[in-house]
Amino acid sequence: MAEVAQFMDAALEEARKAAARGEVPIGAVVVLDGKVVAAAGNRTRERNDITAHAEIEAIREAAATIGDERLTGADLYVTLEPCTMCAAAISFARIRRLYYGAEDPKGGAVENGVRFYGSPTCHHAPDVYSGLAEREAADILREFFAARR
Repeated sequence: MAEVAQFMDAALEEARKAAARGEVPIGAVVVLDGKVVAAAGNRTRERNDITAHAEIEAIREAAATIGDERLTGADLYVTLEPCTMCAAAISFARIRRLYYGAEDPKGGAVENGVRFYGSPTCHHAPDVYSGLAEREAADILREFFAARR
C-alpha cells in the first residue's frame, strides 16, 4: 500500500505543477513494473489543445518511453476521475489498473456520467480503485478555483 500512496503523491505533485502553470490542477502518472515511466499534468491552455488532459499526456509519454501504444501491465494514477475522452484513451491503451483520487460528478465517466467501462462498446476495462488521497486531490482543485473567483 505504501507504493500506491507514493505513486498517488507523484500524481498530486503533477497537479500542483499544473496549477502553478495556470492549468486546471489534475496530475497523472503511469507506472510499469513498479517504476514511474511517465508523469504529467494538464496542459490544455499551454498547448491550446483540448486533448492535453493529464491522463492523455501521461499515456502519450509512457507510450513514447516504452515504444508501444499498448500499455499492457501498466497502472495509471490520476487525481480526478477521468472524463469520457480519458476513460476511452485508458481503455485503448490497455491500462491494467486505474487509481484515482476525487470523484467528478459533473464530468467523470468512470463511476459517474456514462460509466464508460460498463458500456458494451468498451473493449477493455481496467481494474478501478477510487478515493485515493481524495480529500487532498479535491482540496487542490477547490483552492485553484476559489483563487479565480
